[in-house]
Amino acid sequence: MLELKAVSYAYPDALYPTLSEVTLSVANKERVALVAPSGFGKTTLCKIAAGYIRSFQGSVTVDGLPLPRRGVCPVQMIFQHPELAVDPHMRLEKTLAESTHDTHEIARLCEALGIKQAWLHRYPHELSGGELQRICIARALASHPQYLVADEISTMLDAVTQADLWQFLIRETQARSMGLLFVSHSPALTKRVATRVVDLRTLPDESAKI
Repeated sequence: MLELKAVSYAYPDALYPTLSEVTLSVANKERVALVAPSGFGKTTLCKIAAGYIRSFQGSVTVDGLPLPRRGVCPVQMIFQHPELAVDPHMRLEKTLAESTHDTHEIARLCEALGIKQAWLHRYPHELSGGELQRICIARALASHPQYLVADEISTMLDAVTQADLWQFLIRETQARSMGLLFVSHSPALTKRVATRVVDLRTLPDESAKI
């Protein structure tokens, strides 16, 4: 179980906290959609859940254990803008290799995601947004996480690419019994993907918890 308990966070110089005592949990095999208008802290909560930033109050645990400060995190995140999530000076082959030493898993993910070998010898700016997002998805999954966090990962992509990526993620998370926490402003996508929808505005209301 991925659990966030009484999580609060405020950015420097902010008048009010972005998040205040938010409690949320995601179980194995669950696909939880996090919804709320812009400015309610969805991206911040995603980053906290994946260990990219630390809350100043509360806790984040996986199966009762805090997220590790070093090594591979059991919660991996895919960002909305893939070009900002990779080293622009590193060839993508090395970007993928840094996530795992399991070359067979990288090869499997590349095939499943339609990643061409030629892409791996290029730099991020030489790929389209959809191509680069496939690389970022493969990188997140290659380390065999228990949970995946996806923050508006297909907003900037065309409809065909969106459908391909989400169909793959549904299959992959089901096959691995992974939990998925995702953000989307598309009601149609949320309805198709989510097994549960949580409105951030209602948290920490007990009705929004498992």
